[in-house]
Amino acid sequence: MEKESFISDCPSLRIVFMGTPSFAVKTLETILDSHHQVVGVVTAMDKPAGRGKKIKESDVSVFAKARALNILQPENLKDEQFVSQLASLKADLFVVVAFRMLPKVIWTIPPKGTINLHASLLPALRGAAPINWAIMNGLKETGVTTFFINEVIDTGKIIDQRKVLIGENMNCGELHDVLKNEGAALLLETINQLSKGGVQAMEQETTISTEAPKIFKKDGEINWNNKSLAIHNQIRGLSPYPAAWCLLYNEKKKAHFQFKIFTSSRSNEDRPTHKTQLSKGEDGILFPCSDGLISISELQPEGKTRMHYKAFLAGNDINEWHISLE
Repeated sequence: MEKESFISDCPSLRIVFMGTPSFAVKTLETILDSHHQVVGVVTAMDKPAGRGKKIKESDVSVFAKARALNILQPENLKDEQFVSQLASLKADLFVVVAFRMLPKVIWTIPPKGTINLHASLLPALRGAAPINWAIMNGLKETGVTTFFINEVIDTGKIIDQRKVLIGENMNCGELHDVLKNEGAALLLETINQLSKGGVQAMEQETTISTEAPKIFKKDGEINWNNKSLAIHNQIRGLSPYPAAWCLLYNEKKKAHFQFKIFTSSRSNEDRPTHKTQLSKGEDGILFPCSDGLISISELQPEGKTRMHYKAFLAGNDINEWHISLE
């Protein structure tokens, strides 16, 4: 009876969902499992990927096909035929999670507006990679925000937020999963509020905004002249993807090799005599930095697969390896 009473106070909405990566799938699933109706799913076009150029579908596309949903995959969001197709669905609300920037001709279609879920506490960390930068910037907390889309990305009126604590060793993948679940729950709450008549949205405070731009390879390069905390935050903020990386020099082979670094911790063990030499620690390989040591427990040598540090030590003399300070 309680559920029936809640639904009667919260009318079912016709929703068009827009999203692409795995982060968006949880929200789509949550909406489908509610009493609201998903009348269309807009996602990225299938495209060739990898060395074999096999056609790759977005995570949202794979999920939507499995649930037999109405899928739209436009190349051009301003295409008149696509805009007309969207309008014909007569949706009450558009819901966007990790998709492209929408033109005004799209986000003004539904009578209840177009809402977005962003993986930060806006106006903090506006941009494409808020989960990575929350950790890389050393934040102790972040969260999720629902807001109305407008002409400028991530600047619309805030509807609601949820905070999430960031553990000192939590990596990007772990935080991604927490925010994915919290975000799905928050977005459903927002949809329910809109279905009951509306919400009180607030303008963002622009003077305290920060940016979270797209991650490029240079953002992952480790500078061992930096302090241990900054390096630790960089490593966990980029783990498991795209991963922090560095060049190591092998004395025997007289050559540099690129390594991806996945799991780290700050160590209190004694530094080696040589300021650039790697050494074996209690729980990992010890890398010297400006104020101490970083213990690395998972890494990936160039041309090989990701491995535990003990597997690397089994086939390498650790005394031959040095960090590169070039």
